[in-house]
Amino acid sequence: MQLPEKGLSREEIRKKLDEVASKDYDWSSGKIFGYVFDPGKEILEVGEEALLKFYHKNALDFTVYPSILQMENYIISFAAQHLGGDENVSGNFTSGGTESIILAVKTARNYMREKRPEITEPEIIIPITAHAAFHKAGHYLGVKVKTIGVDENLRADIKQLKEAITDNTILIAGSAPSYAYGVIDPIEEMAAIAKERGILFHTDACMGGFLLPFIRKLGKNVPPFDFSVDGVTSISMDLHKYAYTPKGASVILYRNKELRKHQIFACASWTGYTMINSTIQSTKSTGPLAAAWATLQYVGEERYLEFARKKLEATEKVVKFVKEHPDLRLIAEPDMTLVAFTSDTVNIFHIIDEMNLKGWYIQPVLSYAGIKESIHLSINYSNVFHIDEFIEDMNTAIEEAKKLPSGTLLQKASEIFSSQEGFQLTPEVIRNLMELAGVKDGKIPERFAPINEVLNILPAELRETLLVEFANYMFR
Repeated sequence: MQLPEKGLSREEIRKKLDEVASKDYDWSSGKIFGYVFDPGKEILEVGEEALLKFYHKNALDFTVYPSILQMENYIISFAAQHLGGDENVSGNFTSGGTESIILAVKTARNYMREKRPEITEPEIIIPITAHAAFHKAGHYLGVKVKTIGVDENLRADIKQLKEAITDNTILIAGSAPSYAYGVIDPIEEMAAIAKERGILFHTDACMGGFLLPFIRKLGKNVPPFDFSVDGVTSISMDLHKYAYTPKGASVILYRNKELRKHQIFACASWTGYTMINSTIQSTKSTGPLAAAWATLQYVGEERYLEFARKKLEATEKVVKFVKEHPDLRLIAEPDMTLVAFTSDTVNIFHIIDEMNLKGWYIQPVLSYAGIKESIHLSINYSNVFHIDEFIEDMNTAIEEAKKLPSGTLLQKASEIFSSQEGFQLTPEVIRNLMELAGVKDGKIPERFAPINEVLNILPAELRETLLVEFANYMFR
């Protein structure tokens, strides 16, 4: 590939972009139950207008653009109040939940370096249901990640937590709620244990932090999870999910500035401009910040509350459908609008493929630590108008899935592995597996059930190896 000798016209560019996007899911269809949070055209346009207005301003240096400081302080002030904080709560706007979580781990590491310098091999403790971003943070920051199991309701196991703490523990984290299963960990108990042992505690409320206070206002029981809980020292909350701001928009909050200062990076050991970074990125567009500010201001309390009510109603309808269907069962009772369900009679990976071929997008959750594979739904506002259609298509997909064979790729994969001495994922084996699964010449297969069946029986370490190889194979 090379640059065109003469630049293309704007019309030619539009045409090529349309061609490139022709096989993408339609994010505005209301049929996407993951990755996309769509409040409708009217609200999107407000965010998009602000995004473009500030897109070219660089958030690297707030002294050049005082608007950055003004809008960010407004958002953090709102977030602190929304999550039970006082005037001491401080934080920053980030690009997403992963950055917020990485910053929380980095802050804990640096804070403990100062307060407890004898810790040379820092550890964090998370439930197995915690977001993968904690593992990513540990990978990037050289912090050991210890996982604990969950109870019968898929909430963090308190007994295991107590047993996992060592003199090297710097941070404990819980979810509000966990992404896969939509349940809130016992934050009060976990934070109390952390405080008693002099350990920092982070509530990952990336999914629920914005929505849960509105659910509570609607009269639903929401377990305490925010700064009203003694011992919670930091919270992450995404805005580009249930606040419906354009991506990427999240916040990381700390109990006070004494903690938050350990997040900030400054460098004077070079010949260039003054380097002060409150978050991971240096150069970054101010657009997402302005878009988040504008969206929050435009939608307002009353309409967000109405959104919450409709999403709860849609969630309850889905849960009722699952409970009444003879081939389905809930993995856990959801605390908000994330639903996970499975089947003991039908291959759920085939159900997912059948639904996705009908224009829906739903996610598989692989089995792990004895928890059965499941179907995940993140129900957002655009979905509420299509729930009846979703249920109708789900009924059809289940019946169609019953007719499909299972284990075809598993058998072929077993033959490949049995022909080797030992179980090795060599480049040749990876290539053969990819081609057997229909992944060839950079093309994504229509059906992922065979691939998911293979991944589902592999240990996590081998899954990760395969996934790395898959990404490495697909991207040049």
